[in-house]
Amino acid sequence: MLNPRNSAFSVSAGAIVLLLPLTSSVGAASQGGMADLNVGLDFLWVAIILLAAKFSNLVTRYGQPSVLGELLVGVALGNLTLVGFDFFEPIQKDVIIRFLAELGVVILLFQVGLESNIQKMLRVGPHAVLVACVGVAVPFILGTSIVGPLLLPDLSFNAYLFLGAILTATSVGISARVFRDLGKLQSVEAQIVLGAAVIDDVLGLTILAIVKASVESGNVSFATVSWITAKAVLFLGGAIFLGKRLAPELGRLLSRINPGIGMKFILAVSFGLIFAYLAELIGLAPIVGAFAAGMVLEPVHFRHFNKPVIFDKIDESIRDASPEIKMAVANVLDSLSHSHIQDLIKPLAYFLVPIFFVLTGMQVTLETFFNLPVLVLALTVTLAAIGGKIVSCLGAGRVDKLIIGWGMVPRGEVGLIFATTGKAMGVISDELFSIVVIVIMLTTILPPPILNFLLKRQDT
Repeated sequence: MLNPRNSAFSVSAGAIVLLLPLTSSVGAASQGGMADLNVGLDFLWVAIILLAAKFSNLVTRYGQPSVLGELLVGVALGNLTLVGFDFFEPIQKDVIIRFLAELGVVILLFQVGLESNIQKMLRVGPHAVLVACVGVAVPFILGTSIVGPLLLPDLSFNAYLFLGAILTATSVGISARVFRDLGKLQSVEAQIVLGAAVIDDVLGLTILAIVKASVESGNVSFATVSWITAKAVLFLGGAIFLGKRLAPELGRLLSRINPGIGMKFILAVSFGLIFAYLAELIGLAPIVGAFAAGMVLEPVHFRHFNKPVIFDKIDESIRDASPEIKMAVANVLDSLSHSHIQDLIKPLAYFLVPIFFVLTGMQVTLETFFNLPVLVLALTVTLAAIGGKIVSCLGAGRVDKLIIGWGMVPRGEVGLIFATTGKAMGVISDELFSIVVIVIMLTTILPPPILNFLLKRQDT
């Protein structure tokens, strides 16, 4: 008889084995054929990234979260060209690696959604909304009206708009990983940060869409702003409303085809990916959709699937127990069933999530530190970027406000998306892009150890 955990690992490992050839084919098709890609080299790069990410976990011996080690390994690999070693240079532009990294952050936010509780987030909802609104408004005003014009007077107003939009970004993946590594995802502070980060993403991406429309057309109407905002709000509300109704029906349908653990895995992962696609479809970040999908999945959605064998043994052992004991055990088993879903996803996350964080670190260019004027400007903008997010904690209520503030600081992949969008449109100059990269790097690397310290201090 199969062990449930071994079965879960086998299912996820099988999915991984199938995933690389599939993504290779997709990448080859987009590049004009398999001959255009060195697939064997991609396999080697993935292996190196994963091994380097695991060796980087040595930072946990010093009380730091493993995500910090993965980011630092990425910085090291991405800057080996400074010593004449350019073997890893093509990784950042490789379509397969980038796809795996994007899939990794989607899986991470899906995991975070699975471990989040809608009722708890609703209880901190007003505080999360205040934190998000302050955390978007203050950095945007700082970027467009103060920091940009004072420090970079030669740039256009559109460049200031993009700078403000970049400063509004929050990378929920990095903070969520720190909370998760320390077992703090269920804390009030974590729930406020996660709720605020989702709202922050919606607001930030709404601002980015408005800024893009303004740059492309020269002006933007109130109707355009209203429509972009409405899409974001409707998606989150609709995702939760429809997801809670569709998930049970989908679970019932798929369980009739195959009630085994493999189908259970496919249902969970597919649900997250479909929601990520829908978010992307309407112009939001896919991570918002994945997070929403994780939040709406509950143990009851999987009740038609076969239970792990140990569950049947427990049911049999309490057959003659009182109704109260049976009810209590049933509640515990429901909770364990939900945990079992998370266990199914873990092997996939072990494979994909480190790729995202290593690749994020690789996009940091240490050469920019050698240009003193650019470095001074970047450090000044970084102070504004950090301060603009930390003040958001003023709306958090009676909690550890510093945890909230620093939890909102990371820019990570979201800030990079904003920056590369502006550069592709020709609005952000090379100098401003270098400044923004330093800001993103510092606001990505500094929060994990600081959050780690604050969370551990909270336990003492």
